[in-house]
Amino acid sequence: MSEGQIRQSLSGFYDIYSDGKTYRTRARGNFRKRKITPLVGDRVTFESTSPKEGYVLEILPRDNELTRPPVANVDQGVVVTAVASPEFSTGLLDRQLIALEVSDITPVIYFTKTDLIDDARYQEFEKLAAGYRQIGYSVCLTREPFAETGLDQLKQELAGKETVIMGQTGAGKSTLLNHISPDLALATGEISTALNRGKHTTRKVSLMPIAGGLVADTPGFSSYETLTIDYRDLCHYFPEFLNVAQNCRFRGCVHVNEPGCAVKDGLANGDFMQSRYDNYLQLLTLLKNQKPIYNKKK
Repeated sequence: MSEGQIRQSLSGFYDIYSDGKTYRTRARGNFRKRKITPLVGDRVTFESTSPKEGYVLEILPRDNELTRPPVANVDQGVVVTAVASPEFSTGLLDRQLIALEVSDITPVIYFTKTDLIDDARYQEFEKLAAGYRQIGYSVCLTREPFAETGLDQLKQELAGKETVIMGQTGAGKSTLLNHISPDLALATGEISTALNRGKHTTRKVSLMPIAGGLVADTPGFSSYETLTIDYRDLCHYFPEFLNVAQNCRFRGCVHVNEPGCAVKDGLANGDFMQSRYDNYLQLLTLLKNQKPIYNKKK
């Protein structure tokens, strides 16, 4: 019996990387009976009589998992965010960050298309980036979108970690990966197809070695779906609010109309970004008015 990591899943086969070698395996028959599905990124035990024949025996405990793409044990998500074309939105960026926070995945923000804006607008993004850094997020922002300083920073972030790349269509995900790893030769707008080698895009999931780490394909990875968390838990996914919430007068404060609210005091003192609080209120209202979703497939 050996241990390894599932690096690729295709049509019921699982390619496991262990001690520098790859083994093609299937899941044991009782997995289906127990409704257990191995995921790319899973750490597993397996047995194999040859590199092309073997069985997954056990899935070791997962740190986290995503449904789109179906991967496990993700360390971080790089949110590729265009400053223009498509138009930038703090609301969309914050929703992407929340989606990662909910899944216990560390966010990294990478701003692209900075060559499309003038210096005055760029200074606004420098202030915005400083605000996100103050919260604790890693942010890559350079005057040229793929300057060596930004790429070097991201390469350091990718090294030794399992990462998903996410962002709006047209944000520059494939262009970014091409700059980090030119041998990928990804066509613009075709990141998911290229990472899946252009075939079986709904059936094949893989982790690709890039910059000393592993990058998962992200077809359909949606942080734009309706959040299903309880509105009273939303503040838990805004790290800056969570850090001071213990100082609120009332336990269970949702930071809207309650007196003695440490979050609102911090906002008044300029400790927090106004855009973050505005987006928080907007999402809070959305979640409060959201109808329960029953029988939602995971």
